[in-house]
Amino acid sequence: MSIGVKIFAGRGSKDLANRIATSYGTTLGDVKVLDFSDGEFQPSFEETVRGQDVFIVQSTMPPSDNLFELLLLIDAARRASARKIIAVIPYFGFARQDRKDKPRVAIGAKLVANMLMAAGVDRVITMDLHAEQIQGFFEVPVDHLYASTIFYKELEKLNESGNLIMAAPDAGGAKRANSYAKVLNTGLALCHKNRKKANEIAEMTVIGDVEGKDVILVDDMCDTAGTLTTAADLFMEKGAKSVRAFCTHAILSGPAYERIENSRITELIVTDTIPLKKQSAKIRVLPVDELFGDVIKSLVNNQSISSHFIIS
Repeated sequence: MSIGVKIFAGRGSKDLANRIATSYGTTLGDVKVLDFSDGEFQPSFEETVRGQDVFIVQSTMPPSDNLFELLLLIDAARRASARKIIAVIPYFGFARQDRKDKPRVAIGAKLVANMLMAAGVDRVITMDLHAEQIQGFFEVPVDHLYASTIFYKELEKLNESGNLIMAAPDAGGAKRANSYAKVLNTGLALCHKNRKKANEIAEMTVIGDVEGKDVILVDDMCDTAGTLTTAADLFMEKGAKSVRAFCTHAILSGPAYERIENSRITELIVTDTIPLKKQSAKIRVLPVDELFGDVIKSLVNNQSISSHFIIS
């Protein structure tokens, strides 16, 4: 007997999930959510999932309702006798809490992993984790995809002049920027920053020569855009010809849009793992639905997905 595949979505990623399903070659399954007046909600599958491989697409960006809705959907699928339950989490929230960086704090990423496994997930597919070691928090397989497989094509076009230099907005992104620099055969520049507190930069300095260069900043996420725009302005002050940024997850909270508009950054290129809150002439979105659709096809057919790991 052949095993069926069904793709469902939480409300936070409905549009992306619909396009992933289309890329895979099916339609999105029917999920309804009952909202109670006190804010409680109850999602339900409106079609059978018994004996099926169920893929549930939901990014877990704020609010935390997105995470809890995913957990409820996983639990519902398990109780409805799904054969396998695969959580497709394009953006894995709480990933910045991957360790105890000061006393008396939680390791949020590990807690989320525990909750997903307790709910009954059999596999996780995600993209550009803030910390790659989060894969080890799970006792189930994790397929960690990289947006570089999408960004690389765009960067090749920009590098036709041979004037690019890759850059990291902070020391934490140095490994990622260096990987791009090796593949594209470009130079590398870094920004060193000191923070007063989360989302607030005390000072920043540039390491490397960017004069006359087209600088490409790469990062896994853009939250308040403080680091990104400060780095872009600093590179321009150091003589850069232009500054573009490639960031996988467009969180863009607080003053992010205003900062981007007022900065000297030429363009911010992001993926649609998180839907944009509003449009901006400086922000360009690259879709990830075909990548996720191809990976789902490969998993269903027990084929390798290593070709999707161009840059790690």
